[in-house]
Amino acid sequence: MKAMILPRIVSLDEVPAPLELAELPLPEPGPDEVRVRIAACGVCHTELDEIEGRTAPPKLPIVLGHEIVGHVDKLGQRASKHSVGDRVGVGWVHSSSGDIHENISPEFRATGRDANGGYAQYMTVPESYAYPVPDEFTDAQAAPLLCAGAIGHRALKLTQIEDGEPLGLTGFGASGHLTLQLARHRFPNSPIYVFARDEAVRAFASDLGAVWTGDTEERGPAPLQAIIDTTPAWKPVVEALANLRPGGRLVINAIRKEDRDREELLRLNYHDHLWMEREIKSVANITRYDIEEFLPLAAAVPLKPKVEVYALEDANRALVELKRGGAQGAKVLSMTQ
Repeated sequence: MKAMILPRIVSLDEVPAPLELAELPLPEPGPDEVRVRIAACGVCHTELDEIEGRTAPPKLPIVLGHEIVGHVDKLGQRASKHSVGDRVGVGWVHSSSGDIHENISPEFRATGRDANGGYAQYMTVPESYAYPVPDEFTDAQAAPLLCAGAIGHRALKLTQIEDGEPLGLTGFGASGHLTLQLARHRFPNSPIYVFARDEAVRAFASDLGAVWTGDTEERGPAPLQAIIDTTPAWKPVVEALANLRPGGRLVINAIRKEDRDREELLRLNYHDHLWMEREIKSVANITRYDIEEFLPLAAAVPLKPKVEVYALEDANRALVELKRGGAQGAKVLSMTQ
């Protein structure tokens, strides 16, 4: 099978083509696994963290990718949850303890980091971590739902907001544009404020229903009960804390933060940013229960993912463009192009 493999850890600023096209043996499913013939795989910022070593794979080479949509191609001996031909999705959690805290379990293994992922024509996964994909979505539309959408759903739950309370989103990429649509559905009376550097991205947020948009360092017209941060930087964290009302909560939805602007943390002022019972909550990974709960909800809204599609062989170009920022929606690799 064809696959784009990561052979070594590099800086994308220095090596703009970190992945190599390779021919790999067709993987065989274990007893409780299914093999998936992949149709599409989303390109996530976490792949940048893997490539550049912030969450390095334990073994190289590896096939990246964890926003996977395809069809069950082969069953392991004991696998019975799915049938050959079923359309399924696979997310960041490849396997874990199976309980509600599996996202923070030492047994957690990530798709595309601890096991080969979706930048390929085939993959294997335990049957419990493959999920039926609603018919409302094309393969390319469904791919970002498996991480960007589902982790946004988890982050939204962690804000603990109630309908009518104001919500902020700082950073507005693949996850942000889905979280905004979901928040409008779940909390129709909550005004949503979007903070983003790029003017075109802010206009996109307004089109999706944000009542106000501004630059990352601006103050919104009113203090917010909760803000979800999906950026790789530290500056939005500091600015978001200053935009919270007393008792507000900042939810950081990022697996790693980059070091390039870490000095921004020196601007933290206890009185302005943390006092009055403001708090910070991180999002750690995801559980299969989040994805199982989210996919039917995404279809009921229905969410409208905006996607830009690339051929598998163009994965490096998609990654470089993602790192540059300014994208509206999600980037998706298609195995059929």
